[in-house]
Amino acid sequence: MSLIKEFKEFALKGNVVDLAVAIIIGVAFGKIVTSFVNDIIMPPLGVLLGGVDFKDLNVVLKEAEGELPAVVLSYGNFIQNVVDFLIIAFVIFIAIKGMNSFKRKEVEAPAAPPEVVRSEVLLEEIRDLLKKK
Repeated sequence: MSLIKEFKEFALKGNVVDLAVAIIIGVAFGKIVTSFVNDIIMPPLGVLLGGVDFKDLNVVLKEAEGELPAVVLSYGNFIQNVVDFLIIAFVIFIAIKGMNSFKRKEVEAPAAPPEVVRSEVLLEEIRDLLKKK
C-alpha cells in the first residue's frame, strides 16, 4: 500500500475530521472567550479594584540596560489567562452536563413492550384450553 493511499485513508476517517472540526471551533471559541474576558469582564473588575488594568500588573526584575530590555514578571497576564480558563472550563462543564442529562433521558425512556406475535397468542390459547381439560 502506498504512503499516499495510507495517509488518505487516515486523514479521511471520521474521527480525524471530527477532531479537526473540534479544534477549529475550539480556537474560535477561545477567541470569543478571550474577547469576552478582556472587553467585558475585566474592565468593570478593574474599576471595582481601583482602576487597575490587569494587563499592566507586573514586577520589574531587572531594569533595562542600554539596548537590553527590562526583565519583567507579568503576573497580570497570568491573572487574565486564569480568568479565561475558568470561563472556558465552566462553559464546557455546562455543555457536557447538558449533553449527559440529554443522554440519560434517552436511556430512561421506557422501552415499548415487545409485540406479541399472533402465533404466540394462539399457542397460549391452546395451552390454556388444554389446562382446562
